[in-house]
Amino acid sequence: MKSFPVKKSWLVPVVLMVSVFVVGTSEYLIAGLLPQVAADLHVSVATAGQAVTAYALGVVVGGPVVTVATVRVPRKGLALALLVVFAAGNVLCAVAGSYEVLIVGRVVASLSHAAFLTLALMVTTRVVEARRVGTAIAAVGAGFSVATLLGVPLGVLLGEDAGWRTPFAVLAGLALAVTGVLAAVLPRQEAPVTSVRDEVAAVLGRRVLVVIATTAVGLAATSTVFTYLAPALTEITGFGATAVSTLLLVYGVGSLAGGLVAGRLADRSLGATVRGTFAGLAVVLAIFPFALPWGWSAVPAVLVLGVLTSATTPVLQSLVLRHAGRAPTLAVSVNVCAFNIGIAAGSALGGGLVAVDGGLRWLGLVGAALSLGALVISYAAVPRSRDSLTSVPA
Repeated sequence: MKSFPVKKSWLVPVVLMVSVFVVGTSEYLIAGLLPQVAADLHVSVATAGQAVTAYALGVVVGGPVVTVATVRVPRKGLALALLVVFAAGNVLCAVAGSYEVLIVGRVVASLSHAAFLTLALMVTTRVVEARRVGTAIAAVGAGFSVATLLGVPLGVLLGEDAGWRTPFAVLAGLALAVTGVLAAVLPRQEAPVTSVRDEVAAVLGRRVLVVIATTAVGLAATSTVFTYLAPALTEITGFGATAVSTLLLVYGVGSLAGGLVAGRLADRSLGATVRGTFAGLAVVLAIFPFALPWGWSAVPAVLVLGVLTSATTPVLQSLVLRHAGRAPTLAVSVNVCAFNIGIAAGSALGGGLVAVDGGLRWLGLVGAALSLGALVISYAAVPRSRDSLTSVPA
């Protein structure tokens, strides 16, 4: 593996984290602007909401396809190209004169989403020491936590004040700006020496498939509760809108801290961190329904949930890197898609339960059962030793 000076090696993950923040903000931004979009483009709010679905489908379907199609493209050029495609998609959204053009813009932007996140994680593993891979993955992944914590709320506020098109134009400008910075700091990296057949074979490996299944089930566990966290805090805990917003901020801070801490722990003992994360999630989710009725117990429960939820990202991606061996790119991309599949499945499951009288309070028990399921599945993939990630591609 080619080594880089320490300062430069950590500058690259920081710039990639900012890039991931920009890309991550785009995914959920439109959800807070649906009434404006619907009124301006003369469609129903439900129809406008399909812009969220279109992006998600683009991530799940387009991620692996784009990853496979570009597996032999030099990494630096690919990173810059993906950000330019993302910027172009957001420009289409900003100038969309019809609902159809908006959907096209969302799909175009989404095609670079999973592929860029995969590339960001892979590039990061090549510019830091192997013993710090988990920490570096967590740092890059923190871009998504910050996107949820700051990017989406700020984008929605901007859209409410300056019109829904403005945030998309700003995202396009930010994407081009980070493209310029990446062009300056990202070391030139040749494409991996693996073939498409190697990449597909790695994904179909038993342990990689087990990690992907763990990811989908584990994220379904947390999404079942998080999707309906705001109404639960309002209707069950009795918090007002301001208090709920503050608690969601607390959740975001917990997510940011949890991911970074889990990354460092994964570098020391990956197996123990995986087991501890899902066991902890099962406990806090089981307690959640009983903590919700009182503010003094709901607040720490929300904070701990945020910490443990974000801890799943670095440990699961580190597991994929370990088990995919010399051809991890497609495996990481598919695992990114598994995160989105789990989130969608958990949201749908939670929605069905909320429709049942009293179901909102007891979502945590379902989440706890799913987390225990993820813990059981993970035992087939968690390594038995504390070996470092020596299989990270050079």
